[in-house]
Amino acid sequence: MLILTCPYCGLRADETELAPGGEAHLKRVGPGSDDADFEAYLFHRANLKSVHFERWRHAYGCGKWFLAARDTATLEVFGTYPAQSTEPPAEILDRIKARQPGWTPS
Repeated sequence: MLILTCPYCGLRADETELAPGGEAHLKRVGPGSDDADFEAYLFHRANLKSVHFERWRHAYGCGKWFLAARDTATLEVFGTYPAQSTEPPAEILDRIKARQPGWTPS
C-alpha cells in the first residue's frame, strides 16, 4: 500500500485518504501556442517505470495539494514537498541518487 506524508499537516496517509492529480512539474502552454503544443501538454507523458514526480491531494485530511517523488516500479517514496515548489528539493534528489546511483532527472 502506498503511504505518503502530507508536508502541510504532517499526517501519514495511505492512498485511500489521498486523491491523485497526475504528473508534477509540467510546463503549461500559453495562449500563443499551437494545437500540437497543447496536445503534447495534455496527452504526451513519458510514463517511465522509474522515479516519478506526482501531484497528490490530502482529500480526507487537510485538503491541500502536495507533490511526491516515488518509484513507480517499487512504490518506494523518496519524499513529499509543497505543491508551490517549482522543482524537487535537493534533499529528495540526493535521496533518489543514493538509492539509484545512475539516475538523472529527465
